[in-house]
Amino acid sequence: MELANSAIILIAAFGGLILLFIFLYFVPVNLWITAIFANVKVGIGELIGMRIRKVPPSIIVNSLITATKAGLDLTTNELETHYLAGGNVPNVIRALISADKANINLSFKQATAIDLAGRDVFEAVQISVNPKVINTPNVAAVAADGIQLIAKARVTVRANIAQLVGGSGEDTILARVGEGIVTSIGSAETHKSVLENPDKISKLVLQRGLDAGTAFEILSIDIADIDVGTNIGAKLQIDQASADLKVAEAKAEERRAMAVALEQEMKARNVEMRAKVVEAEAEVPKALAEAFRSGNLGVMDYYRMENIKSDTDMRDSIAKPDEGKGNDKSKGDKK
Repeated sequence: MELANSAIILIAAFGGLILLFIFLYFVPVNLWITAIFANVKVGIGELIGMRIRKVPPSIIVNSLITATKAGLDLTTNELETHYLAGGNVPNVIRALISADKANINLSFKQATAIDLAGRDVFEAVQISVNPKVINTPNVAAVAADGIQLIAKARVTVRANIAQLVGGSGEDTILARVGEGIVTSIGSAETHKSVLENPDKISKLVLQRGLDAGTAFEILSIDIADIDVGTNIGAKLQIDQASADLKVAEAKAEERRAMAVALEQEMKARNVEMRAKVVEAEAEVPKALAEAFRSGNLGVMDYYRMENIKSDTDMRDSIAKPDEGKGNDKSKGDKK
């Protein structure tokens, strides 16, 4: 009997421990006591419901206590809803407290929307209070005189709470500022005017309203550094001159090739004409023979023609004595 009673007592004690563990799991008494001492109304049923809905009671209760102590009027249902939607409840509470202390108009609905949009709402409030400086990369632009300038700017921005949901981020600000710098330098007549008054770039860029549709408000744009780059205009002129030279050389080569082809064609024509002359001269003896046979040419006529030919050759030699000497000399050399 004593053994049976001891076993029953052990089983009852073990069962009691299990029930106590289950009770403490579903009913976080320590959080409930903490909430009571913090004057935050959280019922036992609400804590049990959080456990059933798989919502960590510690996050909700501690965030609600922090918000209540800061003077914010929130409920457990609002915090649970935001947590179940995938939001960061403690971060939202910190953002609301910071905004309230800085007199920034930020409602719980806005804060949760910003948080669910993937932005850090607490960081956004901090940037609203303490503006952020964004350093642009080196921006290269060419003035009207062809000189390249490399500028670097510092953009001071403040978060625009109303545009955090749906507004573009820092990349858009940097792209627009870079575009404005390029436009400002490109519109300058000389690079010296830009170097003398770099604040003109800031003024022109600010006038363009670059923060429209972004999550930031541009407070100032300061040109941190301007360096003189290469002479792009001269380089382009050199490249153009080199290209023109190559084109001219190509055209000259084309004309030379055409001239060579024409020369070869004329030589071929000359050879062809000489061949025709030789062919015609070869027909002369045949014509003389035919004239003798037909009786159209007599012997005396033939001798008279030869005399005329000899007289003609003699007159030619007298009219051109140099050629005659040259011919005689060449004949002598041949001999």
